[in-house]
Amino acid sequence: MANHKSALTHSIFRHISEAAEQLDYPAYVIGGFVRNHLMNRPQKNDIDIVTVGDGIALAKAVAASLPEKPKVSYFKTYGTAMVHFQALDIEFVGARIESYSEDSRNPSILPGSLEDDQNRRDFTINAMAFDLGREKFGKLIDPFDGLKDLENRLIRTPLEPETTFNDDPLRMMRAIRFAAQLNFKIDENALAAITKFSDRIKIISEERIVTEINKILESNKPSVGFLLLEETGLLGHILPELTALKGIDEIEGQKHKDNFYHTLEVVDNICANTDNLWLRWAALLHDIGKAPTKKFHDRVGWTFHGHEFEGSKMVFKLFKRLKLPLNDKMKFVQKMVFMSSRPIALASEEVTDSAVRRLVFDAGDFVEDLMILCEADITTKNKKRFRRYHDNFKMVRQKITEVEERDHIRNFQPPISGELIIQTFDVKPSREIGMIKEAIKEAILEGEIPNEFQAAYNKMLELGQALGLKAHVK
Repeated sequence: MANHKSALTHSIFRHISEAAEQLDYPAYVIGGFVRNHLMNRPQKNDIDIVTVGDGIALAKAVAASLPEKPKVSYFKTYGTAMVHFQALDIEFVGARIESYSEDSRNPSILPGSLEDDQNRRDFTINAMAFDLGREKFGKLIDPFDGLKDLENRLIRTPLEPETTFNDDPLRMMRAIRFAAQLNFKIDENALAAITKFSDRIKIISEERIVTEINKILESNKPSVGFLLLEETGLLGHILPELTALKGIDEIEGQKHKDNFYHTLEVVDNICANTDNLWLRWAALLHDIGKAPTKKFHDRVGWTFHGHEFEGSKMVFKLFKRLKLPLNDKMKFVQKMVFMSSRPIALASEEVTDSAVRRLVFDAGDFVEDLMILCEADITTKNKKRFRRYHDNFKMVRQKITEVEERDHIRNFQPPISGELIIQTFDVKPSREIGMIKEAIKEAILEGEIPNEFQAAYNKMLELGQALGLKAHVK
């Protein structure tokens, strides 16, 4: 087999090789590092080392041999250890044999050979290894023709796929994630096995599942992954809110578009314009409120009234179920879903300054994210309509710039505070104070007064007088 010393030029590999020789442990680089080198892809910062021996002992020996003497983090339960060195995270593990019970993905572990360890790997393209022994340094060990599968752009399992996926159901998600990331196909037998065992995904923790979903969303064309998730039945277990969008209903000759496939188009569109994972999540979830709000009316046909509001509520439940962060990231996704139709409505009618001010006020710092989402939401195949929408969005963007430069609505702070109103009219906190503040804000947003202190102060005096309040101006 070919020698790949050129992949192992970093000094860490010589340190590992020498420490392994002193311990009389065969050692190998395995997994993603090997795959990425063979594909000429950029390397990540993590390196997996497997040794026919004690992985923790090898990690300690390597750390002791390094000038920096890095700390060894080890996990005795799993027999693994981690060394951080020069921005690299190097994980050491002893070669092993794994066996699984029906209701758990946590295996029982026995020491094994390199061949045993390669057998337990998820896919042939991840089972290839480089020898770190002095005599065979850099030799590729590829018992399952992983190199050929790389050339054929194929995801295939080392063992029978039913065994691989039944043992560790997370591998079903990983197969689809790799297919999306690398633009590979999944072997037919493997795809059939994923479909057969799709309900086994229920034993996997939400955190592990979300990690794979995020990686699919971070790929260049996430629709590849989500179509496979839907085809195999996994999506229905993980994100039933999306599968509920699938299908086209027809009554009295009137149809609506398939909102599932539309959603995937929107996600692919947005990926060309943003790397923001949470904006990609917003694109994925922007129409989930359409399934529960879908109605047919004799006069107007299919409607989805209030789907943005319903969808924003569903975002919270979905994030909570999947143990996604219930913090500002969730609130951002909720806001994007809730406001997802606002710029589209503006783009389809004459744009008024007032409407743009309200859009900027409500979106705040996220107005640009909202515009990116709404532009991605244009999936019409009618070229004239497509061009018209995008031309209108250019006008909306121009209006946003003009209004923002003139009126400073983004991150709006009321020119008049509640304290000043209380002092001016010598009153206690009351409902009238809130009414005056709200009326001033509305006057600014409607363009009745500029967003300036003196104009707002004069408006306050006028409003107070109308409410029967007497100003006490010192």
